[in-house]
Amino acid sequence: MRRGHLYKQAQLLGCNKIALGHHYDDVIETTMLSLLYGGEFKTMMPKLHSRNYEGMELIRPFYLVREEQVKSFVARFGIPVMTCACRVTQREDGGKRKQVKQLIKDMKKSIPLVESSIFSSAQKVSLGAVLGWRKRDEGPFTSFLDVYGQDEG
Repeated sequence: MRRGHLYKQAQLLGCNKIALGHHYDDVIETTMLSLLYGGEFKTMMPKLHSRNYEGMELIRPFYLVREEQVKSFVARFGIPVMTCACRVTQREDGGKRKQVKQLIKDMKKSIPLVESSIFSSAQKVSLGAVLGWRKRDEGPFTSFLDVYGQDEG
């Protein structure tokens, strides 16, 4: 609902893009949330065309910026921060995202490059080594069995 409101307001203002503040750490956390809790491999994209608002595009300019860099910049220049209005993040336990954030932090102790490994895994998907895929979230599912043996000659 909040995203729809943003799109409507952007259109009223004559804008064709909405910039969100998601950063690198949000991307890897979302990838892990999808894998661990959603049972699928997908990530947060750096830019998307709106399906419901023609001509509108969503962009994430901080996609490659680490959370600590954002926090440091905000503190250095005294920029006011708006906390997330999401009910999930306001829960005492912080929800699944907080758990995944801690899991990544724990894994970093034994796998120093874990964040970059998670991030780059979304860029290096080999369709020949996965059991199934969709081209779009709502698109048809393709099983490896549907194409098995087609490349063999």
